[in-house]
Amino acid sequence: METMLLLFDALLLLTTIPLALVTVTSPEPRRAVMLFIAFTLTLALIWARLAAPDVALAEAAVGAGLGGALMLAAARRAARVSAADTALYGGTPPTADRGTDDRQA
Repeated sequence: METMLLLFDALLLLTTIPLALVTVTSPEPRRAVMLFIAFTLTLALIWARLAAPDVALAEAAVGAGLGGALMLAAARRAARVSAADTALYGGTPPTADRGTDDRQA
């Protein structure tokens, strides 16, 4: 039984660190959020293995649940805004040159 728990701990360690690296380096926001949710769930398992069930539940609820939902909503809104900007400006963002005004005073 002890070797099974040791193997499970090693599996958690070997998945948590690469999952964190892939989450941080992911170029697509939606994919990064999904990876973040998986990362926080593995952290919740680690906290449970460390005999801290209260921290594990908080990590799962706040990190994966609430945080993941908020980040997914933000990623969805950012994708909508960038699609609207592309459609509105034809793929080029507007310039912020306010110094030249052709109107006469």
